[in-house]
Amino acid sequence: MSGIDVGEELGARAAQARALALLRIRSRALAVAILPAAFAVVLFAADAQGHLAGPAWDAVRWTVLGVAVVVLLVTVLVAVSVARARPAMSPTVPVPEEGAPDLYRLVRDLADRLDVPAPSAIALTPDCDSWLEDRTHRALRKGPGASAEAADTAPVLVIGSPFLWWMRVAELRAVLAPVVAGTGPSAHPDIAAARRFVRGLDAAIADAAAPGRGPVRGAPLAFAGWVARLLLRACRGDAAEMERCVAAAASMRAQTVDYGLRIAAQEQVGLAYAGWDRLLTRVALPAWRMGRWPSRLDAGVVSALTELSRRDRLADGFALRLGERPACDLLEEPGVADEAASLLAARLFHGGPAESGPGWAPVDWQQYPDEVVDRKWRSEAARLHRVLDTLGVPRASAADPAVPTLARVMEHLSGAGGPGGPGEALAAGIGAAVAREEAEAPGHGGGQGQGGQVQGAAGSGPADDPLDLWGPGPLPLFPLQPPRTGTELLADHVAAMVCCAAVDTAGAAPGLDWLDGPALLVGGERRADLAAPVLSLVEDGDPDPLLSWLAEVGVRSDKPVRLV
Repeated sequence: MSGIDVGEELGARAAQARALALLRIRSRALAVAILPAAFAVVLFAADAQGHLAGPAWDAVRWTVLGVAVVVLLVTVLVAVSVARARPAMSPTVPVPEEGAPDLYRLVRDLADRLDVPAPSAIALTPDCDSWLEDRTHRALRKGPGASAEAADTAPVLVIGSPFLWWMRVAELRAVLAPVVAGTGPSAHPDIAAARRFVRGLDAAIADAAAPGRGPVRGAPLAFAGWVARLLLRACRGDAAEMERCVAAAASMRAQTVDYGLRIAAQEQVGLAYAGWDRLLTRVALPAWRMGRWPSRLDAGVVSALTELSRRDRLADGFALRLGERPACDLLEEPGVADEAASLLAARLFHGGPAESGPGWAPVDWQQYPDEVVDRKWRSEAARLHRVLDTLGVPRASAADPAVPTLARVMEHLSGAGGPGGPGEALAAGIGAAVAREEAEAPGHGGGQGQGGQVQGAAGSGPADDPLDLWGPGPLPLFPLQPPRTGTELLADHVAAMVCCAAVDTAGAAPGLDWLDGPALLVGGERRADLAAPVLSLVEDGDPDPLLSWLAEVGVRSDKPVRLV
């Protein structure tokens, strides 16, 4: 037996030992629950044999029986709550086999080489990660496209969608090898039972914490959640160690497949994560805030990473891989899958609705500068002038005093004198206006306002929308950025006003930078030096750096600016 086989065997045995420890916790909890009933049986049996007679023992017997009945009823309540609670399921885009036969073939061939059961299905997640997910719970098997037979035998393989577009086919196979190898331990009955036990407790806790329950139903569920929380606390250490041992055993088994290539592929995982994070926070987030969702995020990550390779000398060799076959070719319709994953990403990271509609439309990358960047600048400039009107700031002198100009903004901020002056009031006003508009915006969170609830009840099974399979919950689930401060918002709005003036008076144009998002193009080249002059004006009330910048670009601050 080789060292790899020995390591795998040791990891598997350690995982089974931890699984048995979890099952012993379940058995001990059951034993404690039936202990009063056992005492009652002993006392009544003694009475039937003429022992422990007398009024005092009769009182003890009936008291113990009453306690036993109450404890058993509570046990049944907790058991039913745990059994009926719907386990959490990751939001994913299902990939049917007819839509990706080559991908299914690759995964099954990988499972055969690893000598483990093949995953029952494949799904995509808009994140840079891959894992196996157990969806054997009866509520989860009622969803659209679910297969009860397949779900009973193996978990679902969830693949990060950015991997498919950035990685080559051989790299994807190497990265998925340790993940697919995990189906072997998942098939062990003790490990599967332990996982179901832990997931049931977690689901019961979440069910008890769900809002909108009356006191009649809420009190029993709250008690069941309290009991489940105690049991889960006792299981936490063993559960974490079991999963660590399962991962170690799977990793050891996967070393027999594409081990050398996997080292290089892991570098691509880190690069994909960096590019994906920049794309979401710098490019997608501004579009989401404007009511647009980029419909080709995964294709965009390739452009972002190619640009990163061009700028970073450490990534020089990565662009050469683009001549090889990309893993997205394993899909029959990669554009459709990209669009579905892009919409799900908008829902997870921003709280957008599940479908397009008024105020929530897809946008192609070619339309991004006009549909997102220009609209973003002009909307923020318009908001800035509305707040100035609210504060009673007079219009700058011009032929028509009613038109908005950049000079009005600069004169007001240069007279603010830094922190504590009218500039702070302007920042507070903009922050309040942004919060009010976001709260009133239709469509966010499924039409309930940003951060609203997903439609559907956890106890009623999955909704018809495959993106609603994980049930209700606040959105966004994974906010990308913390709330912006008033000063940050003010700087953004002033910069937007400057960009509008540059477009209208100096022939500049809105553009897209794959790593930094909205960009101002002057003479076809990106100007990335605007932030410092704007901050000098906003934070210190010093207009000189910005005046120098405007003169260099040729922007007329006294000319009117078109707003939306």
